[in-house]
Amino acid sequence: MLLTEKIREAAGFIREITDFQPEIALILGSGLGTLADKIQDPVALEYGLIPHFPLSTAPGHAGRLVLGSLEGKKVAAMQGRFHYYEGYSMEQVTFPLYVLKALGCKALLVTNACGGLNPRFQPGDLMLISDHINILPNPLIGPNSEELGLRFPDMSQPYSPRFRELARRVGRELEIELQEGVYMAISGPSYSTPAELRMLIALGSDTVGMSTVPEVIVAGYLGLETLGIACITDMALPDSLEPLTEEEVIIVANETRPKLERLVRGWLRQVELR
Repeated sequence: MLLTEKIREAAGFIREITDFQPEIALILGSGLGTLADKIQDPVALEYGLIPHFPLSTAPGHAGRLVLGSLEGKKVAAMQGRFHYYEGYSMEQVTFPLYVLKALGCKALLVTNACGGLNPRFQPGDLMLISDHINILPNPLIGPNSEELGLRFPDMSQPYSPRFRELARRVGRELEIELQEGVYMAISGPSYSTPAELRMLIALGSDTVGMSTVPEVIVAGYLGLETLGIACITDMALPDSLEPLTEEEVIIVANETRPKLERLVRGWLRQVELR
């Protein structure tokens, strides 16, 4: 089945349940999905009910799409995402973006939990993503549908400068210190070796994770203006690397969540869409 047909089926299924038209898509990463519980007048759908949606198998990912209002904005929040390491194709990983665009979304706010490569950072920091480096398969490989986007989409500004400036201003107002830097996407699911981390640092990355970039590439392809916020849950410094577990990552993400939620809600209150 063609991608465009899958999009129509999934979006049509959601429209049969609700006529709500979201403006902003939220993708909430590991341990960060409880923000969706704050949505007013929610309509919540398990991923397994939506045609062609995969299932979330990663820890800390609830696997629900929640539509409703948050800070005066109409949002569609993904409580959990899909990862390449789960065995899904890149089309499956990014499929929700196409559906959210079809439902009416004009912008994307994406969050993740990641490792810090910049020695100036520390666990619990929030980093505005200014750029990324992708070493995963590009999600746009394959036949292109002109009704969705250009064959060769521009990626000179994948993360909206005006969205980042607003986030910085909100951070100052709320006294939330924000880092800013480059995010590197790797496949996982194994964590990186010291030699691999040295390579990532040499390539110019400040953080490393296993998500976000495929979704941002497709968001750019679809014309969704994007803000990315990374929650640094551990330091991945090659010369002082210690064993790491997923449970430890989620613990720090949970501890950082109130700060991230305040930032996102403050940003939502003030953001103006084009």
